Amino acid sequence: MAEERLPTTYGLAASDPQQILIDRGNISASDLEQIERIMAEMGRMRQIERKIMRSSQRFMKLNETDMRALRQMIAAKNTGKVLTPSDLREYLGISSASVTKMVDRLEANGHVRRSQHPTDRRSQCIEVTEQTHLAAREQMGRHHAQRFQVARSMTAEEREIVIRFLSVTSDALEGSLEQAAEQGQ
Repeated sequence: MAEERLPTTYGLAASDPQQILIDRGNISASDLEQIERIMAEMGRMRQIERKIMRSSQRFMKLNETDMRALRQMIAAKNTGKVLTPSDLREYLGISSASVTKMVDRLEANGHVRRSQHPTDRRSQCIEVTEQTHLAAREQMGRHHAQRFQVARSMTAEEREIVIRFLSVTSDALEGSLEQAAEQGQ
């Protein structure tokens, strides 16, 4: 049986044939194949995550920002934290007016409720409704539980390798973004 080809945009021979971005002269063929498999699996995971997100958004009739806001509200509820519109504005990086419109829409559709802040009478707090909390847990939580189970099945040493890879990769990508911004790209 032929080995399955993974979806990827990282095939170096096709994406960087002149080796402008990555000099492959000192990488063995087996190392290169293994690195490309890692890139392909990361791409495949991103594709699946997007499918999960789109499916949840369709089911709950929400957009990406709404979903991010609900995740923050659920986290606040789970930890006993009071969440204000200002907290959402800061977390989501959107204007106060946009937060107000979003919360109005979410409240009108039964996803959230507003109440008086327990210690600041000038402020409101926002919390997710139980029905939406349960729907989000069913739609997103069960998928995230699978990640936990995979990590749980690994040895402590394997998890440390994965943590290091993800951390260093995130740092490198963030550095690349910062460098591009400095160059006006």
